[in-house]
Amino acid sequence: MNNYLESDYENSVLELFRNLGYEYVYGPDIDRDFYSPFYENILENSLLNINKKSSYEAIQEAIYKLKNIENGELAQRNRIFMEYLQNGIPVRYVENGREYSSIVYLVDFQNPNNNAFVVANQWTFIEFSKKRPDIILFLNGLPIVLIELKSPSNEETDVSEAYRQLRNYMKEIPSMFVYNAICVMSDQLTSKAGTITSGEDRFMEWKTVDGSYENTQFAQFDTFFEGIFQKERLLDIIKNFICFSNDGIHNAKILAGYHQYFAVKKAIESTKKATMTDGKGGVFWHTQGSGKSLSMVFYAHLLQTALDSPTLVVITDRNDLDDQLFEQFAKCKDFLRQSPIHAESRENLRSLLDGRQANGIIFTTMQKFEDYDAALSERRNIVVMADEAHRGQYGLSEKIKITKDKEGVERATKVIGTARMIRNSLPNATYIGFTGTPISSKDKSTQEVFGNYIDIYDMTQAVEDGATRPVYYESRVVKLNLDSDTLRLIDNEYDIMANNADPEVIEQSKRELSRMEAILGADNTVNSLVSDILDHYENNRENLLTGKALIVAYSRSIAMKVYKRIMELRPNWKEKVAVVMTSGNNDPEEWRNIIGNKSYKNELAKKFKDNDSPLKIAIVVDMWLTGFDVPSLATMYIYKPMAGHNLMQAIARVNRVFKDKVGGLIVDYIGIAGALKQAMNDYTVRDKKNYGNPDISKVAYPKFVEKLSICKDLFYGYDYSKFITGTDLERAKVISGAVNFIIDNRRKEQKDNFIKEALLLHQALSLCSSLVEESFRLEAAFFESVRVLVLRLTNTGMGKKLSLPELNARINELLKHSIKSDGVVNLFSDVKQEFSLFDPKFLDEISKLKEKNLAVELLKRLIADQVLIYKRTNVVKADKFSDIIQRTLNSYLNGMLTNEEVIEELLNLAKQIAASKNEENELGLSAEELAFYDALTKPRAIKDMYENEQLIALTKELTEALRRNKTVDWQKRDSARAQMRMMIKKLLKRHKYPPEGMEDAVSTVMVQCELWADNTVIG
Repeated sequence: MNNYLESDYENSVLELFRNLGYEYVYGPDIDRDFYSPFYENILENSLLNINKKSSYEAIQEAIYKLKNIENGELAQRNRIFMEYLQNGIPVRYVENGREYSSIVYLVDFQNPNNNAFVVANQWTFIEFSKKRPDIILFLNGLPIVLIELKSPSNEETDVSEAYRQLRNYMKEIPSMFVYNAICVMSDQLTSKAGTITSGEDRFMEWKTVDGSYENTQFAQFDTFFEGIFQKERLLDIIKNFICFSNDGIHNAKILAGYHQYFAVKKAIESTKKATMTDGKGGVFWHTQGSGKSLSMVFYAHLLQTALDSPTLVVITDRNDLDDQLFEQFAKCKDFLRQSPIHAESRENLRSLLDGRQANGIIFTTMQKFEDYDAALSERRNIVVMADEAHRGQYGLSEKIKITKDKEGVERATKVIGTARMIRNSLPNATYIGFTGTPISSKDKSTQEVFGNYIDIYDMTQAVEDGATRPVYYESRVVKLNLDSDTLRLIDNEYDIMANNADPEVIEQSKRELSRMEAILGADNTVNSLVSDILDHYENNRENLLTGKALIVAYSRSIAMKVYKRIMELRPNWKEKVAVVMTSGNNDPEEWRNIIGNKSYKNELAKKFKDNDSPLKIAIVVDMWLTGFDVPSLATMYIYKPMAGHNLMQAIARVNRVFKDKVGGLIVDYIGIAGALKQAMNDYTVRDKKNYGNPDISKVAYPKFVEKLSICKDLFYGYDYSKFITGTDLERAKVISGAVNFIIDNRRKEQKDNFIKEALLLHQALSLCSSLVEESFRLEAAFFESVRVLVLRLTNTGMGKKLSLPELNARINELLKHSIKSDGVVNLFSDVKQEFSLFDPKFLDEISKLKEKNLAVELLKRLIADQVLIYKRTNVVKADKFSDIIQRTLNSYLNGMLTNEEVIEELLNLAKQIAASKNEENELGLSAEELAFYDALTKPRAIKDMYENEQLIALTKELTEALRRNKTVDWQKRDSARAQMRMMIKKLLKRHKYPPEGMEDAVSTVMVQCELWADNTVIG
């Protein structure tokens, strides 16, 4: 028997909140309106307490606005509420004949103890249906946090089930979520927080109470709750670390991750100190893909109050990066309470700063500081936020550049480092650097400009937390048939790029590049490249996730050659492939039609980010390699030498989190392995250890071979060779036989091991499929088909149950994707697509299945579904059928019954259930009334003591009386429960029920009444 239930875990969480100083209330004990999402008893009092200077009329107007947020999408209504919650409700009201306006605040953020914090469980709310969430946190009577828990010891539920329940609540009781700030799901092992717009993959753990990185794959549940829900911290998160990112179409509500929260807090303190000292705010290094842009938004927002409305100058090193970061700030303008501004030129930047004493978020590029003449502003309350703020361009020193004029006379020109120019332009500003890649060990100037690291959130921590996915590497240089001279040229190219480039070296590089262009752009080479990319993509990546891929070309002309060759080989791919690159004045006319203008590129960006759009492959040169996020993108083909931070930024395009994405794959056609290792040397020791060798041939492929061997061992004794050589129908039969083989009761341990190992096999193959020969891929496809069906059939942590038609459809999909088979396969060729548990023909066909283990599982599942329905409606029949099925299965598990005997017993049970469906018609009762009839007649002797007409009359009267008298939560509230019981007893007594000596019969009726009340929605 399970001794640790969901209710036990719920009590543990409630105790945590009580220890944090929250007042605890039990929902059914509170006398209230079940159609209101608020804790009305404390809402008005809290607002009066917080807004002592506001009139009663102002408070009432605020409550009216709060309760009447305009109709619309849930996210839009919640956005209005979050504005009220963070900044107060503007009100206009009439007092003594005069109209006034003021702001009524919902929360006292300055004085945490001036707010009412309440934790409640089993809090019923009725809207489209009646729901009772596990735990709700009320802040001043507002239901700002909803927590859904799952039993830590129930194998059939997990944190994903909690997520699905949250999504269901949003449809059934949406008003509760209009006033929600944070959603939480927890099964004790895993606890995650998100928002009403977060997908399950965007719910994040909170791994620290004090800001230190704990380096654990899973944080303790108490760390999670104590980390977020300390009173002061919860208020801080609500005020400063929840925002809406709105592009005019989609409202995405974002909750900061723990790494963002603590890093931004550190950055604020570091900036405050810098304003009083040397102006070096520090360097904020959060690895690519971990939300750095949003961290910058949270920082900019919080800085407004921390430094009394400073002006922010955001500097980027490229226009496209500027645009992308600017767009993120623009999407969050409501949260920032100001719109970002683009500085179009140095003079425009000067005018934007001139005369401004506070506020403003001004975006500019580094290039606008190069025409340095005099300071743009002498103000101290300017904070410069530099994005990707390091590398050679940030020099503080002056250098002398020797050049020759037209007459050949040498001239020595002083070149001022960009960092020096910026410092001279804004001499009293404070500087903070944000980067997604670490500062090179050779780069001393960055620390000289910005100071030391404020916070480091490296690749290892991000992958460990699920904030990013690992990136893997595959080399296919040999496929290009390049000769040794070509490879030597490529090596030389790396040496050139890896060094700090002096002017004469740059000139040398240009000469080398022209030779590389000729070799890499040769028709034969490009044809070879494209053929291999198409083969690799179609056989390994096209059906993975959304099939999105980037091809990074060496140059613009080679990008066009690649595109044209793809169109020659795949003429029907016009919507599937696009070229994304800048256009030039001297471009051939035919290029212009392909490249398009800026608005066309913006349209391509939208299409590429749309998972359902036909655009799957983008050919790029420089664009989209920094700051361009497509979470489902999992493949990048590189045909361009890159090194250092440029390389790290590029490959980070494929490390974003998306559903069950295992990782991103870099396919290298140019030989970047050396550059990749060199770039990795700039990462922390921990990162080098974990990701220093992302080569799939050394990481994923050996793992694949190992897991394939384990799966084969687990199927020792089962011949699945026909899966490799047979027809589609034979394959399907082999799969169903394999499922039957592994779910045999005697192989329980092997089955559990198989499910785990086959999943690891599938994940490894998704990364290294191009290295795996076809026969091994087919074996892996076989094991994946079996794994999915076993999971679905036994319902082990895989969500909704599957019907037989769905089972067949799933097999077809697996075969189509894994084997490229066009055949239509029916797992059970003799079983029709449409069936009913109560159809004698279907039951007969099930009994004839050769795979007896599979037949047992199917029947067990189908009957269990029906028994579950009875458990919610008819306590007598549920007990009866549950007893029979449990007794039968216990005999089976103990070896007392064979498969055939179990099937016979289960078929008999199915027929009994079918027969019970007809009983209600025979008695002239509804299913609801039949449940009470069964409860009244459970003792067999009852029918001998009453006429059946008497029992039917009593049944109908009891049902009607319950309908008339039902109150919400009657079985939980003492007074309502007593009243209901008294009514039932009086009614039974009037009918002289039960007979003397059979008083226990009343308890069955009471249980049925309670069950009915629990599962009936009040109209």
